[in-house]
Amino acid sequence: MGGIMEGRVVIVTGAARGIGRGHALEFARQGARVVVNDLGAEVDGTGSSTGAAGEVVEEIRAMGGEAVVDGEDVSDFDGAHRMIERAVETFGDLHVLVNNAGILRDRMLVNMTADEWDAVIRVHLRGTFAPLRHAAAYWRSRAKAGEPVDARVINTTSSSGIYGNPGQGNYGAAKAGIASLTIIAAKELARYGVTVNAVAPAALTRMTENLIPGGRRPVEGGFDPSAPDNIAPLVVWLASAQSRGITGRVFNVRGGHISVAEGWHAGPGVDKDARWDPAELGEVIPALVDKAAPNALTSGRIPEGEG
Repeated sequence: MGGIMEGRVVIVTGAARGIGRGHALEFARQGARVVVNDLGAEVDGTGSSTGAAGEVVEEIRAMGGEAVVDGEDVSDFDGAHRMIERAVETFGDLHVLVNNAGILRDRMLVNMTADEWDAVIRVHLRGTFAPLRHAAAYWRSRAKAGEPVDARVINTTSSSGIYGNPGQGNYGAAKAGIASLTIIAAKELARYGVTVNAVAPAALTRMTENLIPGGRRPVEGGFDPSAPDNIAPLVVWLASAQSRGITGRVFNVRGGHISVAEGWHAGPGVDKDARWDPAELGEVIPALVDKAAPNALTSGRIPEGEG
């Protein structure tokens, strides 16, 4: 089982199906020992089972790899701590955390309930923070003890969060938060030998199949750019020792296409060097907006002919 992850211990959350499953299997192919975390819930977050995660573990073992099931709820602070401890107790260390778990409860803002908002924010945003916090504490303690640390975190954001998508206010807000958390964590954890990056994947999974009219469009005997397994190569590389110089970045990935998402930055500006009178801004603000690049489409592209 040799590869670019030989000897490294990895946790993948939400790893029973879809994109997370692809991550877990590719990590194993590349030599990693894998903690396959999954609560086993439905797309909307209800229910639980470790059956599908167990199948992934058996598949990894069948190919000669090492893996263990973890059924903790990543949004539970203590549960996330137990997950980190399980990796260390089982395999002796932890080198990589991939935060991938998530749910959907799509609704237009005028119809969204507080429970629908809270559930999605909890699983995605808190469910990224809690494992990250405990993993960071583990790596910090090792670094302070003088032990070498070469660790990686790969978070999962979305085009819905960094570019915007109607009907996904809860999901998009959580994913935007994850992108920002990625950048902040990269700055905080660099001193301990930890890099933190994020991916915004596009693939056809059980979470996204209802968002595309007609569902999956099979590719006869060719490359399927919508297959969830296509996301894993980038994630595995970001988790490897080869990626040591890359941190605080967000990557778009679909099929064989990878691009760097360029985040918020200060565009055209004006400074009066004094307090503005609101009445003055009627000409100033429209002029600034006219000079600024337009917001990207949900695809991440600037509208054609603009910007």
